Amino acid sequence: MALTLTTPNTLLGRFQPQGAAAKLASNLATVVLGTLFIAACAKINVPTWPVPVTLQSFAIAAVAAAFGLRIGVATVSLYLLEGFAGLPVFAGAFSGPAYLLGPTGGFLIGFLVLAAVTGYAADRGASGKPLALFGAMLIGNAVMMALGFAWLLAMSGQAGWIDQSNVVASAWARGVQPFVVWDILKMALAALTVTGIWGIVSRR
Repeated sequence: MALTLTTPNTLLGRFQPQGAAAKLASNLATVVLGTLFIAACAKINVPTWPVPVTLQSFAIAAVAAAFGLRIGVATVSLYLLEGFAGLPVFAGAFSGPAYLLGPTGGFLIGFLVLAAVTGYAADRGASGKPLALFGAMLIGNAVMMALGFAWLLAMSGQAGWIDQSNVVASAWARGVQPFVVWDILKMALAALTVTGIWGIVSRR
């Protein structure tokens, strides 16, 4: 199993040790370190309500592009489990089940899609192609945004910040629209970072 968790098309695959046991150990360590990186980026945020502006999506896109689909999704899954268990890994001051069921819950679940789409592209050779990797990240990010928006609509009836006379427009204006440009920039930064590192590694 350890032999198929990532591919030579990813940065992680390029630096993997040779032995099966060593690969498994390095994959486990990579997943844990990846969650720490995502958590650190989550704390770099502007506390807007109901959804804060953070570097989480940048971190998840970069991690998935560097690790590939399986390790990328495993990393995000562990990150969400850490938050569900109450560890302070999310953008807010609190974690636990209540946070996952709060306004940002749809976006948090959408992180798995962002990781899966980006990691899939990386596994198939997008690590050295900035436009292809950026495009995959945008697709994953768009699905994440759609899930987050749907989640906001689902809980709109109990949200004081929603204009109940125009729920759809209010949820869009408060929970999605302010982040569109920011997320495009974050995906571009993630794609350029990973492909830049890939270029340096490939030349060596």
